[in-house]
Amino acid sequence: MTDAVSRRNALRLGTAGALGIAFAGSFEAIAGSGAAAAPVAKSTGYGALVADPKGLLALPKGFKYSIVAEAGKTTLESGQPTPSDADGTASFPSHQGLTLVNNHEIGGDEPYRVPAIEGLVYDPGAGGGTTNIDVDHHGKRIREYVSLAGTHNNCAGGKTPWGTWLTCEETEQKAVAPYTKDHGYVFEVDPFDRNANKNPVALKFLGRYAHEAVAVDPNTHAIYLTEDANEPHGLFYRWTPPHGFHGGKGALKRLAQKSDTAGTLEALSAFDGKTHVTDLSQATKPGTRYKVKWVDVPDRLAKDTSVRKQFTTDQVTNSRKLEGAWWGHHGAYFVASYARKTDGSVAEHDGQVWFYDPKSQTITLETIFGVNPNPDVDGAFDGPDNITVSPYGGVIVAEDGEGVQHLVGVTDKGASYALARNDFNDSEFTGPNFSADGSILFANIQTPGFVLAITGPWHRVH
Repeated sequence: MTDAVSRRNALRLGTAGALGIAFAGSFEAIAGSGAAAAPVAKSTGYGALVADPKGLLALPKGFKYSIVAEAGKTTLESGQPTPSDADGTASFPSHQGLTLVNNHEIGGDEPYRVPAIEGLVYDPGAGGGTTNIDVDHHGKRIREYVSLAGTHNNCAGGKTPWGTWLTCEETEQKAVAPYTKDHGYVFEVDPFDRNANKNPVALKFLGRYAHEAVAVDPNTHAIYLTEDANEPHGLFYRWTPPHGFHGGKGALKRLAQKSDTAGTLEALSAFDGKTHVTDLSQATKPGTRYKVKWVDVPDRLAKDTSVRKQFTTDQVTNSRKLEGAWWGHHGAYFVASYARKTDGSVAEHDGQVWFYDPKSQTITLETIFGVNPNPDVDGAFDGPDNITVSPYGGVIVAEDGEGVQHLVGVTDKGASYALARNDFNDSEFTGPNFSADGSILFANIQTPGFVLAITGPWHRVH
C-alpha cells in the first residue's frame, strides 16, 4: 500500500479501457462495459449512501459508525498517542467483547511511531508494529496497547485458524542505520496473551520480501502469501509446514526459533492449458481459470538477491500490486490492485480478485475492474486492496486508488455496491473485517488514522 502515490499517477496516465466491474466463478453475473457509469440499483446492497453531516463516513440509511481510535488523539494505556497509519486489522472475540489487532504501516516519517515498549521491540531503529484495541460487544473502546514494536512498514497480514494475527512487513529494508536488523518478514501477534508477544521473533521461514497479506488453510496450515513489489512484479507464495507440524498459539514462533528455513516455500506458476502464464494481468475475462504448479524458492532469506529476482520469467507467474488476501469458501482470495502497460504489465485493469482452490490446484479470476477514466466522480470503483469475506455473502474490498474512496461490497450474484464512502479526504480504506457475530464491520481510514466500527441493519445482500 506504500505505492499509492505512484498508483494515482499511473491512473492519470493510464489508458481508459473497459469500464466497470465484472464477476464470475462464485460470482455468476457479468456486468456490462457501462457498469461503472451506471447508478447502483436501489435493490443492490443496502441502498444509497447518505452524506455524513460530520464529513467523515457516508453510510446507507440506518447504519452508523463510531471512532474506535484516532492517530495522535486517542491514547495508549502507556500514555503515548495512538500510532499513525492504521492498516491491516482483524478482530478476535473475548469475554468482554472483542480485541482488534491493528497494523501500523510506519516507514519512517509518520508523526506517531509505535512506542518502543520494553520486551516488545524487534529493532529499535524501526517505528512500525501493532497495537491491540479492546472493545466491548458494541465496539466501544476500552483500552489500546502495544503488542509489537520495532518492525517496519506493517501493511496487511491475516488471521490464523488458532486465533492469532500474522502481521506483514512490506519492505526489503536491510540492516543499514538506523535499522539494526534486516526487515521484510512476518511476525505472529497474540490478541490476548501479552507474554506471548514478548521477545518478537521473525518468521524467517516465510521468506524475506515485501510481504503484503497472508491466508492460512485451516486444514493443512499451509500459508499463502502475497508480495507487493515491482521491477519485477511480485509473486504469490505457498508455505507448506514441515512434517509433524501442528499449528497453534506459539507454534510458528517456536518453529522459527529452531530454523530459518523450516517447511517449503514455493512461488506460483500458472498455466493456460500447456501455455505458461507470465503475468496475471493477461486474464481479462471473469471465469478465467489457470492450473497451478509450485516452484521452490532457491534462497528464501534473499541474502544477495530479492526472492522474486531468483526466477526467470518462464518459471513463475507475477502480478503488479498483489495486495490483500483472505481465507474463505475453502480457498484463498487474493487481490491485484491494478496493472498498466507502462509498468510492464501485459494488459491494463483497475483491479482483480482471484481465488485459489487448493483442492483443484487452480486459480480463478473472480472479479475484474476495468480502468476507471474518472475516479473523481462518485459511482465507479477502482483499486481494490484489502479484502474480507462477508458473513452476508460475497466479499468486501477496500479501495486504494484515485479520487473517491469506498468500501465496496460484491454480492454472491455479482452485483457491486458502495457500502461506505470516505467523506473526509481521499485516503485509502484499510483493514475491513467483521466481528465474529457479524454485527460490526471494522475498517480504517489510513490517513490521518481512523479506526472505525460500523453497525446497522445487516442482512444477506442481493
